[in-house]
Formats: sequence, C-alpha cells, structure tokens
Amino acid sequence: MTKTIDPVFSSEVLRAPELACDSLDIDTIAQSLHGLKGEVDKNPQTAAIILAGGTGERFGKEGGKQLVEIAGKPILTWSAEAFDAVGDIGLIVIVCPEDRCDEYLKRAIDPFPFVTPVVVAPSGPSRQESAFSGLEFVPDDYEYVILHDGARPLVSEAVITEAVTTAAEYGAAAPVVPVKDSIKRIEDGNIAADVARNTLAAVQTPQVFRKDLLRRALTSAAERGYSFTDDCAAVESLGTIVKATHGSYQNIKITTPEDILVAEALLTREDK
Repeated sequence: MTKTIDPVFSSEVLRAPELACDSLDIDTIAQSLHGLKGEVDKNPQTAAIILAGGTGERFGKEGGKQLVEIAGKPILTWSAEAFDAVGDIGLIVIVCPEDRCDEYLKRAIDPFPFVTPVVVAPSGPSRQESAFSGLEFVPDDYEYVILHDGARPLVSEAVITEAVTTAAEYGAAAPVVPVKDSIKRIEDGNIAADVARNTLAAVQTPQVFRKDLLRRALTSAAERGYSFTDDCAAVESLGTIVKATHGSYQNIKITTPEDILVAEALLTREDK
C-alpha cells in the first residue's frame, strides 16, 4: 500500500526561518506581474514543470480552477507567464488531465504571446506521479527542473530567479515565508503546547532541483511505496538538504473561491 507523506510532519526544508520577507507593496506587485515579457537565453539550462492536474475539489468548481479567469486571463496563464519571463528557462511543461490537454493549450497558452516553448504532459493520480510524468517530457540537455503549482498565479520573477540561482549552487532550493499565526500542537482535540513560531516557515513553489536528483528521488519514493505531497520531501528522503530561499506572501495558492478575490485585488490594483 502506498504511504502518503505530508510535509507538515516530515519535511526538513524549513530550516531558515530567519529569512526576512519584504513588506507587501501592492502597486509594485501589480506592475511587475503585468509587465512580464518572454525571453529565452541562448543556452538555457532549466525546464519548468507546472502541475495543473488537480480536480479543484476544495475550490468547488467542476473541471477545476486552472482555467478560471483572473483579471482577464486564466490562472494557469498567469503562472506560465512568470516562467516565460526568465531567460534560463527554455521549456515549460504543463501537466494536466490527459483528456483536457488540447483545451488547456487552446484557452491558457495559444491565445497569448509565449516566447518559451510550451508542451503538455498527462497528469497522474497523485502529485508525485504527475511530477514524474512532466519530468519525462524534459529533454536530456536540461540540467535543472522547476516544479510549480499551477494554482499559484502571482509568483514573481524574483522568487523564481533566486530559487533557480540557489539550486544551481546547491542542487535543490525552495522558497519559504515565515509563519504569521501562532501555532499550537493538538492532542486528542485539546491544545497541548505552543510551538515556537520563529522556528517555522511555510514552503511554497517554485521548487528547483538538479534533474538527476529529482528523478532519483521520485523513483526511490515509488519503489518504497511512498507518495509525497511535497516535492522537497521526496528529495529530502534521500538525505539531501534543500536550501531555503525568499518566498513571498503574495505567492498565494488559489484553493478556495475567496482566494480569487485576493488575487484579483492584487492584479487589478495597477488599473486603479
């Protein structure tokens, strides 16, 4: 039986809670996201895999959330455009339901002026299997791979670039943000203890790895019957340290309809 591993309990990536995050500047956020322009370096070393195969069950919309529009574009389009703007990324792989690949391209990719080549890969029944499917579409000449949640449309070029640069030095990197809320440990429905907030952080995507390291981690997890819900956790299970980089509080994951309101407020601020 496959054992699902939840990084809330098993991940060791959150080892740099001292990383400071800049205050939220809504005007700068809107300007940076609207002003993205595609580019590809002469010899790019990185491929981006955008995981967009979720059913959107918590979102409450049949067919999922990836094609829901925010400020005139599908959520997936905003996510992909951020990677299109990073020169070292030479390929974008969209992992989505096999029976909807053409629909995703037609609605989220083809109508927009992407410079970076975009291909689609079929998603699997779990995040881990979807990640491996996307990896199979990355040619051998790419040394690094990014894994990103398609439902994080507000990711910035700066967050991506820092994670890529750090992974190039250490082999694995992921952005984190300090936890804001007080955290309690619960036992039998009761508050058992406080957990020191300054020792915790929330991990985000994009997570960046050497391609050979990621392939080894996903293969090993499958052979051991594990299904990790976080890509870093799979890599950490090999004993590899994942370096923490600066995340952003704006880099929210669209999970419920309320999150759409927050994202729209950020993206439309520029027009007010």
